[in-house]
Amino acid sequence: MSVLVTGVAGFIGSQVAARLLARGEAVVGVDNFSPYYDPVLKFARLKPLRETAGFAFVEADVADRDAMAALAAGHPDLDRIVHLAAQPGVRHSKVDPYIYVQTNVMGQLVLLELARGLGERLKHFVYASSSSVYGGNSKLPFSATDPVEHPESLYAATKRADELMAETYTHQYEIRATGLRYFTVYGPWGRPDMSPYIFARAIHEGKTIPLYHMGQIKRDFTYIDEIADGTIAALDHAPEAPRHRLYNLGATRSEDIRHVIALFEKALGKTAKVELKPGERGDMQETAADISETVRDLGWSPRVAVEEGIPLFVDWFKSYNRL
Repeated sequence: MSVLVTGVAGFIGSQVAARLLARGEAVVGVDNFSPYYDPVLKFARLKPLRETAGFAFVEADVADRDAMAALAAGHPDLDRIVHLAAQPGVRHSKVDPYIYVQTNVMGQLVLLELARGLGERLKHFVYASSSSVYGGNSKLPFSATDPVEHPESLYAATKRADELMAETYTHQYEIRATGLRYFTVYGPWGRPDMSPYIFARAIHEGKTIPLYHMGQIKRDFTYIDEIADGTIAALDHAPEAPRHRLYNLGATRSEDIRHVIALFEKALGKTAKVELKPGERGDMQETAADISETVRDLGWSPRVAVEEGIPLFVDWFKSYNRL
């Protein structure tokens, strides 16, 4: 039997696939190498996977119904799905809103239909949601049982739509599904549009870092290895009843962004140039995860603090960019 991993050339997808292969699973990976950021990084993530026994790759768009139907027909041993393909980025959703609905909403629907088509053979459907669904919630830390009816960005709205569609499919077709609300993920092989990569590059190049909300920002930074481990822990714990569950995967610590920048300064041996700016609509000012249910049900809890994780990321950043 094999596991379908969508977004397999992505930051999280590549790490999840590597762990599944390492424990002897057969993995079918799919990715369309979206140009949202330089696909060269995606090819680099994918290279070691393609050199590993048990891995099969299909280049396709998850929102393409015919391509996904052909993939399912060509791999009749699929019995689990880890759907991580998505269009990320809160700010970019103001620039190109259509791609968010096409990739995140239509892509989720197509994968749910694929899951329905597998029938009783499907053991579990795991998919990526986001801490962005908590929107303007002022209660911290965020709990998976909190109401999430006020998303502050289109990106967040598409992720909430994914959750609602999964809820519907689990009731109508008895699919077992788990949604994972990822908090800010960082670490080696991270996306260049995310703050850790932006901070590292700007500090190294002596460029100015814009800090919104006048620097009054806090984020729950969660190390990539632990996110990958948590995703697989979720995959291995398919729900019985209710058939659809939601979990937070976060470090539980809300880090002051200025402290995070100081850690980058120390790791890079250079001083950051910072420009304070007002906040923009759609930005969340603070995030923090309540993972009590995750610990209880999945046996997962984070251990890597930013004081350890950021130097590890910087080491990779220097190596990858040959600095």
